[in-house]
Amino acid sequence: MTRPLVGTLATAVLGAAALVTAATPAGAAPAGAAAHTPAPPRTKAVGFAGTVALSNCSGSIVKMPTSQPNDPALVMTNGHCLESGMPSPGEVIVGQPSSRSFTVLSGTAGSLGQIRATKVVYATMTDTDVTLYQTGSTYAQIQQKYGIKPLELSTDHPAKGAGITVVSGYWKKTYTCSIDGFVPTLKEGDWTWKDSVRYTPECKTIGGTSGSPVVDNATGKVTAINNTGNEDGERCTVNNPCEVDDSGNVTVHQGTNYAEETYTIPKCFGTGNKLDLNAAGCTLPKPSGVRR
Repeated sequence: MTRPLVGTLATAVLGAAALVTAATPAGAAPAGAAAHTPAPPRTKAVGFAGTVALSNCSGSIVKMPTSQPNDPALVMTNGHCLESGMPSPGEVIVGQPSSRSFTVLSGTAGSLGQIRATKVVYATMTDTDVTLYQTGSTYAQIQQKYGIKPLELSTDHPAKGAGITVVSGYWKKTYTCSIDGFVPTLKEGDWTWKDSVRYTPECKTIGGTSGSPVVDNATGKVTAINNTGNEDGERCTVNNPCEVDDSGNVTVHQGTNYAEETYTIPKCFGTGNKLDLNAAGCTLPKPSGVRR
């Protein structure tokens, strides 16, 4: 996995990718078609608003499509960023008390202040790599105090070729690239993840970017969560994930980085941002027992 902190920490670079939408080439409309050229999809500028910095990772304040202003705000980061240690393979943590603090960032990556967790709503490194914290602040309170709105989790499967931005609150840096494709099974050490996102080479994420939201440049919604990359070219070891296709063939891509999809998460949350792993359509792994 992209470790929370690795090697000698480089100087953080404040940057935001310039997002440019290509013009649609002019051309004659086909016979019988409307005599106009459809406008290209609008591309949203991606900044740091909605992101947070953790002590060792990146994260974001997120909402579900059904979340309301007075619901307790949720913060999302990786399962391997959990302060109590990385969950074991097959382990699912629900309702664990937490008082972890998060630094809220402005759109230009300035530090606005802190919010604090009340509990770990959900955390696992099985099938995916995610931790969701409930905080003691509502979305409305955060907006009133800091002028910050949450990022919304998309409910659509990400698309191959889509332009994306990985926004690291820890490093106050962005990485812009595209989705190169999807990996049926991504294996790293004892952990396995399903239907992972593979970046094109431009996203050279590093330690500390773990937990960064992956934002779709066209919609401005979160489509995945950054989590790992193959650092040394090793096969299926920690910090060197390997790809396993549907036929069981294993390939290694040194320098390639990955993320885990988040579009299935909203189906597991109901009114008031309450977790419901038995809700229709919820496919997140369920705990065999509750760890507290």
